[in-house]
Amino acid sequence: MLEQLKEDVCKANLQLPKYELVTFTWGNVSGIDREKGLFVIKPSGVSYEELKPEHMVVMDLEGNKVEGDLNPSTDTATHLELYKAFPEIGGVVHTHSTFAVGWAQAGCDIPLKGTTHADYFYGDIPCTRNLTPEEVEEGYEKNTGKVIIEAFEGLDPVYVPGVICRNHGPFAWGKDCFQAVYHAKVLEEVAKMDFITKLIKADAPNAPDHIKEKHFQRKHGPNAYYGQGK
Repeated sequence: MLEQLKEDVCKANLQLPKYELVTFTWGNVSGIDREKGLFVIKPSGVSYEELKPEHMVVMDLEGNKVEGDLNPSTDTATHLELYKAFPEIGGVVHTHSTFAVGWAQAGCDIPLKGTTHADYFYGDIPCTRNLTPEEVEEGYEKNTGKVIIEAFEGLDPVYVPGVICRNHGPFAWGKDCFQAVYHAKVLEEVAKMDFITKLIKADAPNAPDHIKEKHFQRKHGPNAYYGQGK
């Protein structure tokens, strides 16, 4: 079942150590088949050195395991909430990448300081609120998804394809599992750039709106001209 998607999700998971986004097993990638209403996710706690397509776990949108011998990622319920809330996305990534976690532990949005950020994220990357003790107790992973969704009220998840969860770490997404990993890497890089910027000048202002508009729209707008076309 979903053999191609299992292969793709496995390959996308293996990109996490390649791009230095994970240590040990601190991360996971999933991808969804919208027509079938099923998604594929990394199994919990399996090292990347051992990971194979047949290890991937197939889940439905009710949170039931449909296929797989192993337990799904402990973050599965978060991925599920994002798939249900954001129908435009086809892949989700969670990591504990160092600089993004730093911003999450500080409880700060990652501000749009320059063009690298503006090429991919249309504005600051939001940091969620903390979960309440009740939310942690009643369903930690599910409610992690819900506070991400809450943070995106008024935001377009296609235009801002990532978030940092307070005191936790980043989630990113995209049209498929590979683009989700790409956005996770961009998020980590801009988190690092912003950290360096604040070291150099703590009160450095955000990039002006006209720079944000130009860089985002030339890649993603109706008259985008970046790249070689279709």
